Amino acid sequence: MTDTFTKLKTKVPQATLLFWVLKMMSTTVGETGADWINFGLGFGLTGTCLISALLFLLVLLFQVRATRYIPWLYWLTVLMVSISGTLLTDFLTDQLQVPLLYSVAMFGSGLVMVLMFWHRTEGTLAFSSINTKGRELYYWLAIMITFAFGTALGDALAERLSLGYVTTTLLFAVLIAASSVLWRVGKLSSVTCFWTVYVLTRPLGASLADLFSQPIKEGGLGYGTTPVNIIFLLAMAILIGASTVYGHSSRQMSKL
Repeated sequence: MTDTFTKLKTKVPQATLLFWVLKMMSTTVGETGADWINFGLGFGLTGTCLISALLFLLVLLFQVRATRYIPWLYWLTVLMVSISGTLLTDFLTDQLQVPLLYSVAMFGSGLVMVLMFWHRTEGTLAFSSINTKGRELYYWLAIMITFAFGTALGDALAERLSLGYVTTTLLFAVLIAASSVLWRVGKLSSVTCFWTVYVLTRPLGASLADLFSQPIKEGGLGYGTTPVNIIFLLAMAILIGASTVYGHSSRQMSKL
């Protein structure tokens, strides 16, 4: 179906191993970053939600207005989505007292509806075909919901059902591996596999963040949110910088 928005070059990276590593790291930073702003800087949950929402909308505006894939801008947008999605679930749970399982059902249903409307209006959910403004807006809406859904799902299993951070992390790692195997053997389409893994990497990264940052008496390793945040942010910056240099070098070589 022809989109009414302007046609553009794809502005999302390829779903390679590097993509998934950065995606997982972004979820970890989203979890610890939200806690750091909320508790470390003392803004409180409501203030943190407002600040993160404004920053997300600002970064998203630059991302949508861009005419090509810019690695640092794309991943900065993902980071802000991660923090905002985490805070959305936290606000519903802590401020409005919405049970986590209700949030899981609500965001899960919302994600299905967005993907259905996206497919109905655009004719495809393929990650590689996000090359119109309309598809890009659907994409970021779906991404936001996956982060909120993944946060609620991970917290519900680790905390409300008392599985603990280690068990929850291993559970989602196994589910991601199983989805990849099913895709490899042709039992799962690439689109279904992509969105399944995209959802599952959120609670995986969140559980990993909690495992490293939460106090030992609560089942974590007790390193704190600030050190975990800094380490993962630095790792992301190095990987994004390396991929940018490599991508630039590859384009230069292709012109020779």
